[in-house]
Amino acid sequence: MFVDLGAQPLCESYLGQADLHAMEPFYPLRTYVCDECLLVQAEDFASPEQIFREYAYFSSYSSSWLDHAAQFCDASVDRLGLDERSFVVEVASNDGYLLRNFVRRGIPALGIEPARNVAKVAIEAGVPTLPEFFGLDVAARLAETGPRADLLVANNVLAHVPDLHDFVAGIAALLNDDGVASLEFAHLLRLMEGRQFDTIYHEHFSYLTLHVVERLLAEHGLAVIDVEELPTHGGSLRVWAAHRGRREELPSVAALRRLEEGSRLHRLEGYLGFEEAVRSVKRRFLSILIEASEQGLVVAGYGAPGKGNTLLNFCGVREDLIRFTVDRNPYKQGRYLPGTHIPIHHPDRLDRERPDLIVILPWNLRDEIMTQLDHVRAWGARIVLPIPEPEIVS
Repeated sequence: MFVDLGAQPLCESYLGQADLHAMEPFYPLRTYVCDECLLVQAEDFASPEQIFREYAYFSSYSSSWLDHAAQFCDASVDRLGLDERSFVVEVASNDGYLLRNFVRRGIPALGIEPARNVAKVAIEAGVPTLPEFFGLDVAARLAETGPRADLLVANNVLAHVPDLHDFVAGIAALLNDDGVASLEFAHLLRLMEGRQFDTIYHEHFSYLTLHVVERLLAEHGLAVIDVEELPTHGGSLRVWAAHRGRREELPSVAALRRLEEGSRLHRLEGYLGFEEAVRSVKRRFLSILIEASEQGLVVAGYGAPGKGNTLLNFCGVREDLIRFTVDRNPYKQGRYLPGTHIPIHHPDRLDRERPDLIVILPWNLRDEIMTQLDHVRAWGARIVLPIPEPEIVS
């Protein structure tokens, strides 16, 4: 056992008014570490079709994430010399937030996105998108009928894949002989250091280290050639990979291996003890909310991310402790958080209600959101940051 977060609903299954009077499914949210390969993985209760065919997450509602995507486009064009003769594929391309940067440059691109409602938005924005789950079958079909990818991007999707081998085999099949794949994923090392247990939910089947990803890629003829540490999602890795023997490994890879070994992530004992750290966050977060309630303060949330639902359901928080939350995504407004049934409103609700405390649920976007909330100082509101150590800030 790595950590047991109790019974939880699917974190992106936002509820309508009618759903509040029906049974809501909860599934055990337990994660384990394999004593052979050291992959941390969740028990598999819900299928990808249940989770991802209709999805509530749209990347374009985060300004900082759009900036991140634009910077990646600029850097990869320069690094790989991409032009109108190249072909870029993104797996789990969401609403086209990243690929539109390549399309604007005249670089041919294709998104592959299983959530039909999200893929429709990308297509309407001019980003060619295939609404399917990516794997070896899809990759082989695309490789047969069209060009293979000079750059294949897979940002924050590897953790969402139940069959890792089928997925990586698809990358190998669709990647050009001299092509490069770029994979971004939350780094388990940073998750543990920052006590980021709320990034664990049913939609994330795996929690990854370089050690595990190198082994996985190697089984499909791919090798890591470079790795970057990123601040996104509380600390992520961007792994650059190519067909084995086609490109030289850069010193960054050995340096990251040493970092993980220094934290004992190449040994089973390095994964033990995380559960007690999680419980201490729960106790501190609840003490802040209970004290505020006893003082008669109004507490609201900012954001309705999947991670917030893990946090609130694990801590047993309901509408008596957080009256409502707000979100910029119109798809979520007017709905309710799964499990907790806290209502989601437009951000202007904050100005009308003027809460005393505002809990930032997508804490990984704290800088962006703190700027958006600068005006709440006018009525003396304070901010609650739940991770890594719950605290109240002015």
